[in-house]
Amino acid sequence: MEHKLALKTVFSNPKYVGLSIGIFTAMLIPLSYIAEYLFLKPKVTLFVPDYAAFGFVLIVIVSALTGIVLSMGIYRIVMLKSSKKKMSSGFIGSMIGASAGACSCGSIGFAVISVFGAVGGAATSFLANYEIPLRLISIAILIGTYFYMVRGLTAECKVTFNDVKE
Repeated sequence: MEHKLALKTVFSNPKYVGLSIGIFTAMLIPLSYIAEYLFLKPKVTLFVPDYAAFGFVLIVIVSALTGIVLSMGIYRIVMLKSSKKKMSSGFIGSMIGASAGACSCGSIGFAVISVFGAVGGAATSFLANYEIPLRLISIAILIGTYFYMVRGLTAECKVTFNDVKE
């Protein structure tokens, strides 16, 4: 119940809706391009083969959760201007979740890690074999961070939800 009220409080402001949509788009487009679902030449095409649908759905979920969590985190930071320690803990959690989802993309991982020789080869193999589990872990981290944000908004920010109607 608290999470619905927290979402209504944060996303009743169009600025945070726009921010969330912007973060979602900024994550979805590059991750889809890197995972070779989005093609830009000769024309912009989104193609998800049947065997890769689950991976694409995970990218969409990671992007959506990142948009929601980061928007809530920024809202929380605005509410907690005076408390630096409380602000950083929620923001760090959302950054960890977002980076966990982004780092599991094969092509970027392959390009960056291959620079490191044999160790890079092992890491590249790890990323290729465990791309789906890494995204699932990042989704779990983002969900945990979401509930942490809700708890923080209700307790630390002292947001009164009496004004928000269900």
